[in-house]
Amino acid sequence: MFTRNSIGGLLPIRLILPVAALVIGVAMAGPSRAGGTVVNVSLWDKGTSMEQATDLGFPAGGKDMSKASMGIALSVDTVKAGEITFEVLNSSKETIHEMIVVRLKDPKKELPYDSGASTVDEERAGHLGEVSELEPGKTGALRLDLKPGNYLLFCNIPGHFMAGMWTSFTIK
Repeated sequence: MFTRNSIGGLLPIRLILPVAALVIGVAMAGPSRAGGTVVNVSLWDKGTSMEQATDLGFPAGGKDMSKASMGIALSVDTVKAGEITFEVLNSSKETIHEMIVVRLKDPKKELPYDSGASTVDEERAGHLGEVSELEPGKTGALRLDLKPGNYLLFCNIPGHFMAGMWTSFTIK
């Protein structure tokens, strides 16, 4: 399915959804009273009627991420070290999501994944903080003091990580 962009070209709808979710997330988050850097986060999905991907966990290496049925959109993906506030919006209309932050020691290494539970082992992955289960349309915030490095933000509701619901984040 396609839609027309502002200059008359056609764009696939699957490319529009994450951008629309981020725009809605930024608009709904409103002005922050947080110190340091604010990162607006939108947790999105294509709805429960879409077939959920099952093999799109981190790292992506050769995977077709256009098939992701869920994801995380950020207002920025690189910020300066220090106090970071993640203002999170669950843009879904039907599904509970969460956002967990871990530091990646090796950005090419898979996270410890429990296939029986369909979740990442948060403690072994290096859980730094989270915005727990957000109902559709709800918001939450997480403030962390982060050092330079590579980080991963992901949803650990069973099945969501492998559906492509993760994104990398860099602290300089």
